[in-house]
Amino acid sequence: METQNLILTQIPLQNLITAISDAVKTEFEKLNHKQPEPVTEYITRKATAEILGISLPTLNDWSKRGVLPSYRIASRVRYKKGEVLNSLSLVQTIKYRRN
Repeated sequence: METQNLILTQIPLQNLITAISDAVKTEFEKLNHKQPEPVTEYITRKATAEILGISLPTLNDWSKRGVLPSYRIASRVRYKKGEVLNSLSLVQTIKYRRN
């Protein structure tokens, strides 16, 4: 059995509060380390049109009108997959709300 030495000393209350606060803050930061930002997945016009069930001309029209944001990467047009799926759920929500 291992013995531990316990040393009792008088320390000012503010020093004790600071020491405890620093220890808690350090442990809290270890538990809540920042998660890396998720990588944004860009998809092609064709894949976007298939997900939404629309034609490429309709997708082009929606992009021009700002219905669905598009992003030009080099000479290609791409869409964020999360935004496409979110817009799909918004359309379904509106559809069911009307009935």
